[in-house]
Amino acid sequence: MRLLDAQLPDPWLWSTISARYRVTKKPRGLILSSQEAVPFVAMEAVPARGKHKVGFELRSPANISSGTYFERGDVLLSKITPSFENEKQGIGIIPSDFGVGSTELIPLQAIDKESNNYFLFYYLLHPDVRSTLAGKMEGSTGRQRVPETAIQNFPLPNPPRVEQDKIASLLRKVQRAVEIEEAIVGTARELKRATLDQLFTYGLGNEPRKESEVGPIPETWEIRELEEMREFLQYGTSTKCDYHGKGNPVIRIPNIVDGKITTGDLKWCELTDREVSALSLADGDVLFIRTNGVRERVGTCSVYHGQPANALFASYLIRARLKAHVLNADFFQYYSMTPAGVSCLAGRASPAADGKFNINTKNIDSILVPLPPSARRHEQDEIVRILKTIDRKISVHERRRDTWRELFKTLLHELMTGRIRVDGINIDTSEVIG
Repeated sequence: MRLLDAQLPDPWLWSTISARYRVTKKPRGLILSSQEAVPFVAMEAVPARGKHKVGFELRSPANISSGTYFERGDVLLSKITPSFENEKQGIGIIPSDFGVGSTELIPLQAIDKESNNYFLFYYLLHPDVRSTLAGKMEGSTGRQRVPETAIQNFPLPNPPRVEQDKIASLLRKVQRAVEIEEAIVGTARELKRATLDQLFTYGLGNEPRKESEVGPIPETWEIRELEEMREFLQYGTSTKCDYHGKGNPVIRIPNIVDGKITTGDLKWCELTDREVSALSLADGDVLFIRTNGVRERVGTCSVYHGQPANALFASYLIRARLKAHVLNADFFQYYSMTPAGVSCLAGRASPAADGKFNINTKNIDSILVPLPPSARRHEQDEIVRILKTIDRKISVHERRRDTWRELFKTLLHELMTGRIRVDGINIDTSEVIG
C-alpha cells in the first residue's frame, strides 16, 4: 500500500504541509552586518540517508554574498537535483537563533506547538514522498528543482503531537543504531588500512625497512614479477549476458566491489560445454578489471572463492590463475589495495579514444609484487589470516547496519500510515523536541 493511499486511523487526518509548517523567511529589519558571525550551511554540509545534524561554519556577514535565511531547529530540505533524490536534508542545529544556508535549501518550521519539526523531517524521507515530489521538479535538465509550492501543497498525515513526538523519537533511535554501525565499519576500515600499511612495510616481525621499486618493504622481503608466479592470464567471454538465469552466472565489473566478488547483480549466459570449460572459474582465480572510466578503478581485483557456483567471467575482466605454492591469491589481492599496489596497477593503465583507461595481460604480467622469501611462504598465509579477521569484522557490522536500515524503511512506512501506533508506549522523546 502506497503511503498516500493509506486510510489513516482515528483521530489522524490528512492535511497539507503548509497547514502545519511554513517556509521560514528572513524578518524585515534584520541586518546581517550587525552580527559578528553567522552560522553558514553549505550544501556539502547537509547530511543524507536519514542523518539529521547539519554541518556549519561561522562566517563574517561580509563573507556571505547570498543564501537562505533559516532559524534554529528548522528542517533544511535540499531542492535541487541530484541532492533532493539523494535525500540530502537536515535539522538546523546551530548555536545561534538563525543562520544562512545554501540558496538550494528550503527551510521549514512548525507553525505552532501542535507540530514537530522532526516528524516532518522523517516524513520527507519516505520513498513515496520523495518520488512524488521528484516528479514535480521544474527547470532545465541537470538543474531541476522542487518548487516550494509543491512542498507546501503536499499531503501530510496529522497525528496528535504526542504521537508525532514518539514516532520521531523511535525513528531517531533506529537511525542512531545505523550511525553506530557505520562508525564501527569506518573504524574497522581505518584499522584495515593501517594494518595493510604495517604488514606490507614492516612484515610480521616488524622488520627494518628497505627501499624497493615499489617503495619501502620489509628488509628480508623480495620483489618478483607476477609473470613468474602465475599459470596463465585470460580474457573473459564477450557473449551477451542477461538476467534470465539460464546457463552460467557471469562475473562482471559491477560484481567486483571493494576487493570482493558480490552476487547482488548477476547476469547469466548460455555457452557451449567447450566454452564453459575454458572460462569456468576455479577457487583462487584472481579477476582484474581491465577497463574503466576511472583510472584508479582499472586493475582493481578480487579473488574467486566458489561463489557464485559454476561462474564464468566477462570480457572486461582478465583472469589470472596463480601458482598457489608460490603466491597466495588473497595475499596478492590485499597488496593490490595498498597505495603501492594501486599505483602499480592503475599506473599501468593507458587512456583510450573512448575516454576510458585500459590495461592488458602484458601490463598485469609486469606487476611487481613484494613478498616474504620463498622459504617463508607461510608468512603470506598468516598475513592473509590477520586481514581476513578484520574483513569479517567489517562484514558483520555492514550486515547489522543494513538490517537497521531495512528496519528504518519498514518502520517509516508503518508509523507514517498509522499501521503501527506508538501513542500508548512510553518513549523518551526529549531528543526530538526543539
